[in-house]
Amino acid sequence: MHREVTLGHMLTIAFPLIVSQGSETVMLFFNRYFVSFLGSDYIPASMSGGLTQFVFTSLFGGIVGYVNALAAQYHGAGRPERCVQAVSQGLLLSLVFYPMLLALIPLVHRGFGWAGHNPRLIALEFSFFRILMFGSFIFLAQGVLAGYFIGLGKTRTVMVASFLGIFVNVPLTWILTLGRLGIPGLGIEGAAIGTLCGSFFTVGILFIAYLRSPAYRAHHGDGAWKPRRELLVRLLRYGGPAGAEVFINVFAFNLFILLMQSYSPSVATAVTITFNYDLVAFIPMLGVGAAVTSLAAQRMGAGDVRGARRAAFLGLRVAWSYASIMVVAFVVGAPMLVRVFSGGFSAGDEDILPLAQKLLRLAALYTLADATQVVFSGALRGAGDTKWVMIISGALHWVMATGSFVFIRVLVLPPVTVWLFFIAFVVSMGIAMYLRHRHGAWQNIRLVESAPPALAG
Repeated sequence: MHREVTLGHMLTIAFPLIVSQGSETVMLFFNRYFVSFLGSDYIPASMSGGLTQFVFTSLFGGIVGYVNALAAQYHGAGRPERCVQAVSQGLLLSLVFYPMLLALIPLVHRGFGWAGHNPRLIALEFSFFRILMFGSFIFLAQGVLAGYFIGLGKTRTVMVASFLGIFVNVPLTWILTLGRLGIPGLGIEGAAIGTLCGSFFTVGILFIAYLRSPAYRAHHGDGAWKPRRELLVRLLRYGGPAGAEVFINVFAFNLFILLMQSYSPSVATAVTITFNYDLVAFIPMLGVGAAVTSLAAQRMGAGDVRGARRAAFLGLRVAWSYASIMVVAFVVGAPMLVRVFSGGFSAGDEDILPLAQKLLRLAALYTLADATQVVFSGALRGAGDTKWVMIISGALHWVMATGSFVFIRVLVLPPVTVWLFFIAFVVSMGIAMYLRHRHGAWQNIRLVESAPPALAG
């Protein structure tokens, strides 16, 4: 049923996901580019507000997004009806999680103040955050539907939906943020609304494609939308650690960002510009990681441990190839890249560009390690080793966050010193994920049942 895992097979699945994740990068990039014309303080506000929204969504998004691995393993086991049922359980859980997310909104305003941000920055970032949170169900549903197609290896569908979303997101963000075509500018709130509209359009395309898929057409009459306890339990049991991992990690990373932004407005803007380009390197690599998760899960579902291991190392070759290009771009092109965001700078912002250039060039030191941890953590998730990924990754992230707090608030070290500490953390992540994969405990995990449909609950 499944062909041998080859580099060509890996690229067939990974390349559309790289393009898809690249589309997300384009939308994030232009979001911050457009708000940069409003003033330098809008750039860090859009990053901290958006990242904080992702923090609160990530726990639930990680749970429902585990539809990727679950569908992939059932696909490998020849159980298409279970793939369809996994999607419905993911969407049902998304409906349950949505009101919980809305209830968290009031907690965040105080958190920005604790981080030491000035009142103007707090007002901007909370405004951006609040609007994105009202649309959080869209992001959950997108994770479920994209996870289904990725799990089956049909990544072109995800690529097309994400790519078309650009043509809604970018023009709307431009119009609503800056006020164009006779529509008054809404500032940073317009950027948030444009983001939601683009994501809603992408979800609509994915949902239509799902309803038209052969598996759904063949099995939608078999109680496809009925709540199924055993699948819900699997999503919570294996997706729970995956979601907790993302939540713990992104929470720690967000704390690091907020602490770095507390140095001064100039440092806040320089750090945001640097991470804007770091995302250009990192987010497409997430596409490779998702492809590795899908292929590794398919092979484990089919009982092919050797194929699952091969998928990881083929994914590493692809991720390192892309990461190497970004290393050169960061080192050589740093002055030109950071200057792109200087359109709204004032006379007092002359310290931003030199610091951003230095941070971006230093970011090249950890780009290959970032690729390594993305690939091997993806392979471990596909096999069901989500608990250990959560423990390793969460522990290292909080060592990084705690150390950053001590360096910034207690020892008051300069930003570049803290940045070097962050680089050491990313390198440690890459080494840790590789060693866990090499250990081989994931080979003995059985995520799905192999019974024929007639005997499966």
